Amino acid sequence: MTTSFGDPVLPGFRPDPSVCRVGADYYLVTSSFEWFPGLPVFHSRDLVNWRRLGSALDRPSQLDLDGCEPSRGLFAPTIRHHDGLFHLVCTLMDGPGHFVVTADDPAGPWSEPYWLEGEGFDPSLFFDDGPDGDGRAWFTAARVLDEAAGRTEIWMREYLPRERRLTGPEYVLWSGSRPGARWSEAPHIYKIEGTYLLLTAEGGTDVDHSVVAALADHVTGPYEGAPDNPVLPPATGPVTCTGHADLVQTPDGDWRAVLLGVRPGSAIGRETFLSRVTWNDGWPVFSPVDHTSPRRRLQDDFAALSTDWSTLRTPRAPFWTTGDGIRLQLRPERLGERTVPSLLVRPQEQPDCDVSTELRFTPAAPDEQAGLAVVLDDDTHLLFLRTEEGLVLRHGPEVLAGAPVPPGPVRLGMRVRGFSHTFAHAAPDGTWQDLATVEATFLTPLFTSVQLGLYATSHGQPSTNHAHFTWFDIAYPRRPSGATGIDDPEMGTEAITRL
Repeated sequence: MTTSFGDPVLPGFRPDPSVCRVGADYYLVTSSFEWFPGLPVFHSRDLVNWRRLGSALDRPSQLDLDGCEPSRGLFAPTIRHHDGLFHLVCTLMDGPGHFVVTADDPAGPWSEPYWLEGEGFDPSLFFDDGPDGDGRAWFTAARVLDEAAGRTEIWMREYLPRERRLTGPEYVLWSGSRPGARWSEAPHIYKIEGTYLLLTAEGGTDVDHSVVAALADHVTGPYEGAPDNPVLPPATGPVTCTGHADLVQTPDGDWRAVLLGVRPGSAIGRETFLSRVTWNDGWPVFSPVDHTSPRRRLQDDFAALSTDWSTLRTPRAPFWTTGDGIRLQLRPERLGERTVPSLLVRPQEQPDCDVSTELRFTPAAPDEQAGLAVVLDDDTHLLFLRTEEGLVLRHGPEVLAGAPVPPGPVRLGMRVRGFSHTFAHAAPDGTWQDLATVEATFLTPLFTSVQLGLYATSHGQPSTNHAHFTWFDIAYPRRPSGATGIDDPEMGTEAITRL
């Protein structure tokens, strides 16, 4: 019997997954933090192959990320379906807090947020509408008791689906699997054969991450922990940091869990994995999480802006135009400020990748710059830019390398091998020339992940100029059998060449 799946099923920046099933269809959402649009929504028929439908928060009226700090914004969401309506709960950190949005169709449009009372983060919903349930709905979340010690507790109140609000008394359900437990969070409640199962994460979202289970006869508790908690202990294999699990039952009656995990050794960060779940005396047993490094080449000519592209914080108006490539307005905003720069990015999906674009841009002033961006957050990034003086490679404000280039179009490229980033350039019909290699361990992620994309700025000065990118490619080269890396110094392979 198969004990693991070839995954991550959603590679790249896809943390904190939550899933629900409606008939033969599965729907999944993940966190998005300070990136817009917020809360990407995916669809699948087999839990392995996913298609993005859009985002739950894709209008500025739904999501105000002004001034949002790195790794804040939208924390872990939960998606559930009840009585013909999708309910999605999440928390806007450093903002009004918990909210719910609803939709008839998970592809949208989703409603404006209904703000909910209560402290904390990682909210979830449970609809007790089984054959012996009472039809009530419940809202759960985690809250901090002692941040320095990592002490938290799971609390719950009744949720009124039609009114989109909480009511009634508050119940404290859980504070960890043992005395001194750290970061009990990500609660989900399920009703299985008449018994209530509480599933939480524990240990923090790093290498001590785990999954904990508890059972109760009543939804309000008391909950008794599994005798061998954690039911999914901290992982030490090729995928680490596994946790934040959400269960779903297949039409055949089998059980699966989506959860986050990390492939160490690169800046990809937390991705969505899949585990098979069986049962032992009422307790969930998770299959090992493995991966086969799926590769999906991207070639974008920007006939339109696809849903995979994100902006940093909430843009009040587009700063881009598509068709015949994409044109970014040069605006005064820049990375490193808590603003909305002219930046479009998409997740890096594999530890090794080749990135390239063709840039048509003539700087009209010393402060005008445009090019490739490697962004963990707006404090931590690499920029490979065309400037008035030529090409410049920057780590934040620090200039790492530069090279003169003639006027006219230029290709910008990058080979990523784990944390090693080699930047290169070429004329449109020329040979790639390496500029510099950066060992970018400073891109090590925790909450968010590295994203790759396009950037333009006039550095605080007004400008009417724009940067024209005619295409953008990401290719994922295969490792030779038995090899531990890829030696591709010319960068002139099929993986990086425009087709």
